[in-house]
Amino acid sequence: MEAIKTMGLTKYYGKERGIINLDLLVKEGEFFGFIGPNGAGKSTTIRTLLGLLKPTDGKAAIFGKDIQKEQTEIRKQVGYLPSEAIFYQGMKVKDILKLSADLRKKNCEKEAKKLCERLQLDPGRKVEELSFGNRKKVGIVCALLHEPKLLILDEPTSGLDPLMQREFFQILKERNEEGTTVFLSSHILSEIQRNCTRAAIIREGSVTACDSVENLMKNRAKRVTVHGEFKPDFLKGVKDLKQIENGISFLYAGDINELIYQLSQKHMTDLVIAEPDLEEVFMHYYQDGGETA
Repeated sequence: MEAIKTMGLTKYYGKERGIINLDLLVKEGEFFGFIGPNGAGKSTTIRTLLGLLKPTDGKAAIFGKDIQKEQTEIRKQVGYLPSEAIFYQGMKVKDILKLSADLRKKNCEKEAKKLCERLQLDPGRKVEELSFGNRKKVGIVCALLHEPKLLILDEPTSGLDPLMQREFFQILKERNEEGTTVFLSSHILSEIQRNCTRAAIIREGSVTACDSVENLMKNRAKRVTVHGEFKPDFLKGVKDLKQIENGISFLYAGDINELIYQLSQKHMTDLVIAEPDLEEVFMHYYQDGGETA
């Protein structure tokens, strides 16, 4: 069964674009990435799927249930973490977690306690006393405590320190191995590459590529910055060549061994080979269209 299926899903805010003719298929049990820069349409897609926004056109279903007609049943099966979680002031963490469980009509005390311990979250603290990172932890526990079949996570790691990010993804991995479908929305390529098996890339409201993470990564170049005398005249796969102070910068999708050989023939004062940002990936590899969902 498909955990998520959209068919021409479209959302406009007046005349402003949200998402356009979005076709997406997420299989039950997948660890699926949904990636794009801020403003691409990730949150609009999620909020429309969850019934928080009414679609302008198109259809969608979660576990075969229509997102507009069967929202009550859908929400029983979904755990949702928004990019920014807001809670009632004056409440303690433990009260928020109990409220979340009560809304699900389920005793989640044991699972909530386990998650708080793993994420080092003090349930006795009041919301207004919490840092942004700790408020994010509260949102994570609320999303996971009722052990849903589908987790929809919108930019979940913002505010978490690296150790907590690692623990968070370990929890997600364990849930996924138990059969939970994970839908991870992010603008951080490394999160998708390390954790997801398949991913869709959204740009300007439309899916421009959808494939296994392995195949998507094959299409990605490196950003090479060289300070010194080097010129990439004899290299294939060079794009977006820019002159910078005392050197050059370019995207490179060719043979890495040839690059290293050519670099070794010249005098350099500094070299950086890094991942391109998402805007570069979209601009140079998906702007002419790609494999769609």
